[in-house]
Amino acid sequence: MQAEDLLADDIPGAVVADKGYDSKNFALFITERGAEVVIPSRANAKEPRVIDDNLYKDRNKIERLFNRMKHYRRIANRYDKTAVSYLAAAITLLL
Repeated sequence: MQAEDLLADDIPGAVVADKGYDSKNFALFITERGAEVVIPSRANAKEPRVIDDNLYKDRNKIERLFNRMKHYRRIANRYDKTAVSYLAAAITLLL
């Protein structure tokens, strides 16, 4: 699993992910590393996992941050070739 490879060198305090990462093997891998599993169980789980709701809600804040940064990529990469369209995009993002 790619997620295990990404965590191979890290020792996180908690691993926060969406339902797509809900598997017993991955949860076991996380707990063996001494981290808290904050991955909600799928709807059809026989034994739903109890998670820290506040920590899981913070995941949404981080996703929104990355989404917001993607909007500024347009300015950083200068996709707009003319000065007028570049300035218009910059002003629009700042408002």
